[in-house]
Amino acid sequence: MTHIRSRDIEKMNPEQRQRRLVELKEELLQLRAQQALGGSSSNAGAYKQTRRSIARLLTKMSEGTKE
Repeated sequence: MTHIRSRDIEKMNPEQRQRRLVELKEELLQLRAQQALGGSSSNAGAYKQTRRSIARLLTKMSEGTKE
């Protein structure tokens, strides 16, 4: 549940975006801890995917404030 498409973000209201951002940041924290402890690489792309989803959300949120 790490990947979010731009299309999905556009459909969300600001409250949903904020809630999803918190969830993704918590997930990223867990992935970092797992990586630091030498966790398995069964989900190797999850870290990168989560970071990019956070960036997408933040970009859309900042676009909304500029308009």
